[in-house]
Amino acid sequence: MTAQHELISAVEGDIERLMADHIEKRPTWYAHDLISWEDGRSFVDEPWDESQCTISPEVREALVLNLLTEDNLPYYHFSIASHFPADSPLGRWTRRWTAEENQHAIVIRDYLMISRNCDPVALEDDRMATISKGWDSPWTDPVDIFVYTSAQELATRVSHRNTGVKADDEKAYEIMKRVAADENYHYIFYKGIVAAMMQHDPSTCILSMKKVYENFNMPGTVVPRFRKRAAHAARAEIYDLRIHAEKIIAPVLRDWKIDKLEGLSSEADQARSDLMAMPDMLVARAEKLEAKAAKRAS
Repeated sequence: MTAQHELISAVEGDIERLMADHIEKRPTWYAHDLISWEDGRSFVDEPWDESQCTISPEVREALVLNLLTEDNLPYYHFSIASHFPADSPLGRWTRRWTAEENQHAIVIRDYLMISRNCDPVALEDDRMATISKGWDSPWTDPVDIFVYTSAQELATRVSHRNTGVKADDEKAYEIMKRVAADENYHYIFYKGIVAAMMQHDPSTCILSMKKVYENFNMPGTVVPRFRKRAAHAARAEIYDLRIHAEKIIAPVLRDWKIDKLEGLSSEADQARSDLMAMPDMLVARAEKLEAKAAKRAS
């Protein structure tokens, strides 16, 4: 992967600029400021019961899925940090990014515990199971890593924000709004890296996009009962295939202006055509799934 690493080296100045811009613009916030600690009760003196929950089962499942995905952070850190020297711009960024992502797990868990919107024993069991299983990133090419993280961060932003909106709970809304804003800053950073690489080698970037987005999965697939939890999120219109097509893949491709790229190889030009058709293809698949669901419900 010498060529790919050379491409990363060529954009180190852009990475430094993007990181400085991120640190300047991202507000400093503290999880403890967002939590209503006065509402806390002892789980020993007052054991948890589902009747104590204040938000819908679908949103609770989405919150837990979001949290457990964030809890698996050590593996995400390794999947990026292991490819770059510790003293490189990306090495420094990855440590900063990891610290910020850890705040998300802290504040979501604190909210769920204080509000009693999840079974604390089941949550801890699932956390242990998730981290014990781990996560192996399928992307080892440096270009693939940032093409993937661009879409993944945007997808996480959308999922977090929709979860807060659907919670019908002011505190949950404010927390998830704050977390989603962070994910947007991360999206801007990773999207900027790919944009910088496209200035040097657009064909390599386009081929990477086709490969990654045709095989895209969120890292939360290792969470216990992922399919059931994802189905709850889809029913609540928090995250589904249509949202993935219209709110993640289409905007990412549009932001990079791939339709205006010049100087592509013949293979990359064909890949671009496939990418441009991808959102509509995904929407068509979503419509078939929605029709089947409507038929089952009737």
